[in-house]
Amino acid sequence: MTADAPLAQTDRGPVRGFWRGEPGSRGASAAFLGIPFAAAPVGARRFAAPEPPDPWTAPRDATAFGPTAQRGDKGVTLIPEPSIPGAATLNVNVFTPRLPDGGADDGSLPVLVWIHGGGYVDGSPASPWYDGAAFNRDGVVTVTLSYRLGFDGFGLIDGAPANRGVLDWIAGLEWVQRNVAAFGGDPGRVTIAGQSAGGGAVLTLLGLARARPLFHAAMALSPALADVTPDLARRRTARLAQLLDCAPTADGFRTIPERRVMQRQPVAALLGAKGLRAVLDPLVSGLPWGPVIDGDVLPRPAIDALAEGIGADKPLLLGATDDEFTMTMDRAPRALRLIPAPLALRVLSDDRSVRRAYLAANRAQRRRGTPALLGRFVTDRVFRSLVVRTAQARGDAPTWAYRFAWVSPAKGWSCHCLDVPFWFDVLDDPFVERLAGPTPPQHLATEMHAVAVRFASEGDPGWPQWRTDPGLSRVFGGAPDDPVLSATAYDGALPLS
Repeated sequence: MTADAPLAQTDRGPVRGFWRGEPGSRGASAAFLGIPFAAAPVGARRFAAPEPPDPWTAPRDATAFGPTAQRGDKGVTLIPEPSIPGAATLNVNVFTPRLPDGGADDGSLPVLVWIHGGGYVDGSPASPWYDGAAFNRDGVVTVTLSYRLGFDGFGLIDGAPANRGVLDWIAGLEWVQRNVAAFGGDPGRVTIAGQSAGGGAVLTLLGLARARPLFHAAMALSPALADVTPDLARRRTARLAQLLDCAPTADGFRTIPERRVMQRQPVAALLGAKGLRAVLDPLVSGLPWGPVIDGDVLPRPAIDALAEGIGADKPLLLGATDDEFTMTMDRAPRALRLIPAPLALRVLSDDRSVRRAYLAANRAQRRRGTPALLGRFVTDRVFRSLVVRTAQARGDAPTWAYRFAWVSPAKGWSCHCLDVPFWFDVLDDPFVERLAGPTPPQHLATEMHAVAVRFASEGDPGWPQWRTDPGLSRVFGGAPDDPVLSATAYDGALPLS
């Protein structure tokens, strides 16, 4: 650490980061990593609402990522998201192109706050793909924040507040409002963004009246909502307590090490489901752990809240890839390939009319085989239909939709997470080749990143709103002479039962 390392004053104490590049030059930015926005959620605080960290006076080192709520080596994942050990898991990372110097432009930069995905049970804000360098280059301060995951973040427990992970998001956004000006950002120009579960977090926050003052625009990329019912959450909690041999209370679960809880929570969520039903259970019962409609923190499902007009004043950009999870069917057993598509769909929908309509709307995908059709069904049910339902629920509120259609030569599909390095313009990261092949199109990353920068800066991505022509969407990676597609883009995204 050098004497000219960047220093910023937060409301709890000063932090010292590091420069990437020569300060003041194009592309240079300062990084401040692992700044706590809440006290470590351990001991009595493990299942409590987030509390402010103790203040400090000497400059705090902020040159390394803080501990993550994700634990252990996850192996090869779609997005590189490292686990970092430690207790103080509620922290933020701030990337900024400039710090205030007393000039007229101090605190004037737009801010992008990123909430990572991972199905509400995994994920890490320390991913190199979430580095804000490209956004900094284009004048946007970037913040990535952490939150409690899985049962610790979202389990419904007697003696503990519900939706602790949601409360963590809110506490992180409150930290941004109080402190981002010290990093050159404008608290009045905050866009929240996230992908997968992070996109679901964005929609959840958009529908929360209490979160309304904390941001001004929203980007939900491949959003996946949980909206777990209280009854289902209680049954999963009771099952987990049985598996761990502890009382189903906050005091009981505090006696169990966090790692052991994480090991058993996937089994508890299945509630005895086995075989193909267990594999497809998230489509039947929803994501295993995530925001719960508890009537307090979350009064109603996100779509219902949006339909009531909550968040209607905030611009929203959302969309999905064409085949989010179709690749999961590539290694399907040969027996599944031999099952006729109409019969296979019965596992996912009891409604014959829905099945018939879906098969008719997806003839091209059906010709690629039953696994491909089931993969598209998963994509539509979890992701693409949510894009449509969200846009419809918002009515005349400013909403823009997109499709990511570029097909990875490495995966054979326009798959889940493939779009993330394009939005962040990090195609030079070594891990990208695993997902996108050796030569992903830089022109597409340039285009998509510019859209994200424009949206964070102006609240408008640059094409007509959904309300202008319902179903209108921008296509990224489609035919160059067809950058805009009509409602047929979502013909397959039926509101499935």
